[in-house]
Amino acid sequence: MGVVLLVRHGQASWGAADYDVLSPLGEEQAGILGAALAGRGITPDVVVHGALLRQRRTAEIAAAAAGWDCPVVVDADWDELDHVELMAVLPPDADADDPDRRFTAAVERWLTGRHEADYRESFEAFGVRVQTALDAVTDQVRESGLAVVVTSGGPIAWSSSRLVEGDAATYRQLARVVVNTSVTTVVASARGTTLVSFNEHLHVAGDRITQR
Repeated sequence: MGVVLLVRHGQASWGAADYDVLSPLGEEQAGILGAALAGRGITPDVVVHGALLRQRRTAEIAAAAAGWDCPVVVDADWDELDHVELMAVLPPDADADDPDRRFTAAVERWLTGRHEADYRESFEAFGVRVQTALDAVTDQVRESGLAVVVTSGGPIAWSSSRLVEGDAATYRQLARVVVNTSVTTVVASARGTTLVSFNEHLHVAGDRITQR
């Protein structure tokens, strides 16, 4: 039996010119995560992260805090959806004065599947990409390995909803609640791939819980 821990990156820089940078709190969260996983005796055979800076830095900081010395693999299939593109194609008058509401409206439009021509990557294509990434890592550890995958809320929500046979509505609900540096556990065996826990974040104190 193999285990895959899906980790959301630390807090990024929502509202800044470049979102794809960990905030100081995000870096702190990543260090706490690594120490917490090491304290539980978790020693991965491989660390995988997406190509985005916030994913890479979270993996680097967590691995250093945990003292891990294992192969590190970059797999861009674990990248997040392009929220900038989603918001750019939204009608200009849609919640224009509230970035959070505008982002929510943009994701809702994307999820419907009725405007696929407006996006470089539709929701369906996003799902295919993430499934490819999930299949690759579960195949790698299925016999007896353990992988830590540092990704984003979207891929974690999609993987989790897929594993419980959910749909776009399930994805929507899960994506809203994924906490920064939370851990979602997936077990892979000859019988298949199973979600056994979602969004664990007990290592993060109450005043350090964020969702950006």
